[in-house]
Amino acid sequence: MLRHLPWKTIVRHAARAYGVLDPAEFLARLRQFARPSEVQEPLELLRAGILFHARGLVNTKAIQHNLDWIWPYWVERQFNPGDPSFIPRAFSFSHINLTHRNWTAVGLPELPIYPIVDPRGLVTPLHDGWSIDFWLLSDTGPLLIPSKEKDAQQRLILNGEHVIETKLSNSKGSITQRVEVLEENNQPMLNVTVKATPLGKGEWLAAAIRPYNPEGVQFIDEVQSNKEHDCWTVNGKTEVHFDKPAEGMRTSHYEKGDVYEDLLEKQDSNHEMCPVGLATAVSVYRLESGRPFDLSLRVPLARELAEVGKRDTFNPETWREAESKSAALQVPDEKLQFLYDSAIHTMHMLSADEIYPGVYTYRRFWFRDACLMLNALLSMGKIDRCRRILSRFADRQTRDGYFSSQEGEWDSNGQVLWIFDRFRRVASEPLPDALLDAARKGVTWLDKKRLPADTKTGYPGLLPAGFSAEHLGTNDYYYWDDFWAVGGLRAIADTFESCGQAEDAERSRQLADEFAWSIERSLDAKASSRRRKGIPAAPGRRMDSGAVGSLVADYPLQLFPATDRRITNTIEYLHDHSFVHGGFFQEMIHSGINAYLTLDIAQSMLRAGDSRYRDLIKTVADLATSTGQWPEAIHPLTLGGCMGDGQHGWAAAEWIMAMRSCFVREEEDSLIFCSGIFPEWLESGAELAFGATPTQWGQVSVRVIPRGDSYLVTIDGHWHHEPPAAQILLPGCEPVEVTDFRHTHEVSSIPV
Repeated sequence: MLRHLPWKTIVRHAARAYGVLDPAEFLARLRQFARPSEVQEPLELLRAGILFHARGLVNTKAIQHNLDWIWPYWVERQFNPGDPSFIPRAFSFSHINLTHRNWTAVGLPELPIYPIVDPRGLVTPLHDGWSIDFWLLSDTGPLLIPSKEKDAQQRLILNGEHVIETKLSNSKGSITQRVEVLEENNQPMLNVTVKATPLGKGEWLAAAIRPYNPEGVQFIDEVQSNKEHDCWTVNGKTEVHFDKPAEGMRTSHYEKGDVYEDLLEKQDSNHEMCPVGLATAVSVYRLESGRPFDLSLRVPLARELAEVGKRDTFNPETWREAESKSAALQVPDEKLQFLYDSAIHTMHMLSADEIYPGVYTYRRFWFRDACLMLNALLSMGKIDRCRRILSRFADRQTRDGYFSSQEGEWDSNGQVLWIFDRFRRVASEPLPDALLDAARKGVTWLDKKRLPADTKTGYPGLLPAGFSAEHLGTNDYYYWDDFWAVGGLRAIADTFESCGQAEDAERSRQLADEFAWSIERSLDAKASSRRRKGIPAAPGRRMDSGAVGSLVADYPLQLFPATDRRITNTIEYLHDHSFVHGGFFQEMIHSGINAYLTLDIAQSMLRAGDSRYRDLIKTVADLATSTGQWPEAIHPLTLGGCMGDGQHGWAAAEWIMAMRSCFVREEEDSLIFCSGIFPEWLESGAELAFGATPTQWGQVSVRVIPRGDSYLVTIDGHWHHEPPAAQILLPGCEPVEVTDFRHTHEVSSIPV
């Protein structure tokens, strides 16, 4: 009965009665900007957006009316009219972090939970939870408040450990903080150590429990102290233990204001309830002038592991063990080396259980990110981890064969088929029957989803309009989706053939050819000046920054030859129209410089022999945070994160693949060695190395040793079957055909 009610008429009359815009008419107008689609916006993205802006609405109410509170670093910058990060709030209905979306996670290789630290040392122990901050105070006022300090030194310490160290200092004192996750009795424990050094008399260290994190307000309804055990309990369940008794333990609630106000004059209190959810608490410690004071605190994470990590225990693999089992890079550039090692750590943490593209905002599953990150994990040598993650893919497939993480994103089936085949080749093992069955269903779904020849869209043979890779624009018939379909179908055809499924193989190849023909026909139908400039994001679209999605045909799918004019024209268009500060600037949604898309363009340049790939790699290196991370998109003025997660897994994966491609590249029928090595690495005289890294032919390591005007290149291969055709293309040197992998090859420089 409810379905038959005239809802549009009822809503229209109600809107007129209250003098507001008719929502039905508004939505109809809004959807005219996009192609008609069965799914207007993916529900998962809508859900995430609702939660995101719900937080933003709370920020709107809590922050701007209480700017006398101590707020996180992004607020102190973004709400300051004298700062380049300032954003007028005016008609913005929600206030969110758009200028400094930067944070770094601490964790262990097999631990699927991620405490995070912001650029000024604010520690958020639990996922989307409250935080811990440290202040230096005196009897007369504040001395050092980290979030208000313009400068800080922060680094990620690796080599067998994973520690974030933050140093802050001014003329009145200093704070040095180290944060890490340790294993105690097979349970994770967040460990924070602080060294405070006062420079005057009457100074105090304050360890504060704060109702916010790097996204904004996060409610603390109740906080309780236990002075006998030097402990705070937050929201009745999470304990914060200190190794020293405090001089005082004080609290406040929203009506009384921040506990920071008149902190040293407040009386001790052991319990606070706040109906607004903005309870604050602090432990204070008296300091002696010029004498360092050490404090440690611990937060047990067992409850977090059970609730968010979905486990009671975890495998306590050490970082040294994880590092030793991963493909290693050796180059004389300390920054590039550090970024590679940091990316290895990021990939371990984000694939400890499910595989996620981010440690906080993006702690959720997407097939798109998962497949590209799995490619990097395979290249690192993490075969077992990839096998475990892939084994769950069939559980996410719908009955009709759609690999569904978000509705309306039609790239997922091609991506999954592609990574299935990639795993089968690299691991040199048959695809399990369950995944083969899932692949067959995935092929059937692509066949049924393909638009029929008599479609009214004008783009027959392609996938329907959809949201696709959400940064390409509104719903459209994206080539990104169709190129993935072609690449996935051709790849899985080889897998079917390898296990004797000739009929499935032929069906997949035929469907791939039909998709490819439809793509070519749609491109020919738009043979105009816009076409000659490259491949747009979709048929009928003018060239814009969304065209970056079409480059997937080159990297990683290699559907076109390395120097195909359509690819090189697309690169040139993007380079001329969509680059800011030397990196690719995605105008749509991201509105920032994108590290992983810049690296994708660099891969296509390297494949085409365009030396500008080095400039792009250096640009991405310069855009990394001091802890070796990239947010999804980078603000062109503040150079802080402006979109997505502050530690992005896809970016880390592409950095690993970029460094690998400098030493080892896989073409369809051959291996290319050393083509991306930087000339300055060679000029340094240092030994260079990469590996061992799995390829579709077997595992290989590369070592380059300078020897006067020539270089000794050693390739250590352990092949599945016969070794592949191979070339050494060291920049500035004569090409060398590799026919014997048992000997070191001497590569001579070309005289200038």
